[in-house]
Amino acid sequence: MFHAARSATPMMTLCLITAPLVVALCGCGTTREHRATEQLVVSDAVDRSIQDLDFRPLTGRKVYLDTSYLRTVKGEGYTNAEYVISCLRQQILAAGCLIQDSSGEADLIIEARVGALGTDDHLVTYGIPENNAFNTAAQAIPNTPIIPTLPEISIARRESREAAAKIAAFAYDRETRQPIWQSGVRQSIATAKDTWVMGIGPFQGGSIRDKTKLAGGYFNFGRRSRHGSTAEEFERPSVDFTAETRFNQGWPEFGEFGPAPDMLASEPEAKALPETPPETSSPAESVAEKPADGKSEKR
Repeated sequence: MFHAARSATPMMTLCLITAPLVVALCGCGTTREHRATEQLVVSDAVDRSIQDLDFRPLTGRKVYLDTSYLRTVKGEGYTNAEYVISCLRQQILAAGCLIQDSSGEADLIIEARVGALGTDDHLVTYGIPENNAFNTAAQAIPNTPIIPTLPEISIARRESREAAAKIAAFAYDRETRQPIWQSGVRQSIATAKDTWVMGIGPFQGGSIRDKTKLAGGYFNFGRRSRHGSTAEEFERPSVDFTAETRFNQGWPEFGEFGPAPDMLASEPEAKALPETPPETSSPAESVAEKPADGKSEKR
């Protein structure tokens, strides 16, 4: 018995030293507020839906955006009808349409609607979730003391937030009331995901983030592409709704180019640029022609 006790002492010492190290290495992270994440998820879902609306069939036409059916819903969410309307106006202008202040000045009326705009939360635990099953079972025995709730024991854990948006638009002639164009329904989902592995985390990812990162630190990996595809059905190239874009006489420019006329500091420089947009056959060639004197401005 004496020798057995002596042989167990080093093992107990090792356990006492190792246990705090394991706890220290695992760590734990908690996000106390999710308001910013919820707002980003909802607005990202709206952006993804509207960027798929192609208004180029109405290029060059005088249009009026009818927002009668875009109603503001009272709630805590920041993204609402005003944000949807502004996004639609941006996409309509990027397609080369001429937005009018009143319906009487327009040739076409564009009517938009929102079919869905909301969020869902999901929680998945790989292990034993927090529960009070033992306390519930003990209540069947009289005079049994209250057993505390068992804490969560998990190998991995994931919290996911999803936002869905469904937006559509159509246009008709203001005088004849005949249908001219419809966009079709555009539905999109945006996500935000927080993952813990062995207590380490949260690793934050999802569509609202450019990279997956560890909260509270600079460790990150992955990257979102910022380049969009261009359709070839129209002479006018499409514009990525989420990308920074410059326009020359209302025509989108791509590649390396000089400043657009509206961005020049003096009128002589603006007059030196062409008055009509260039004829393009591909996105790479859709840059403005050089001025008559052969000089070009480049960044």
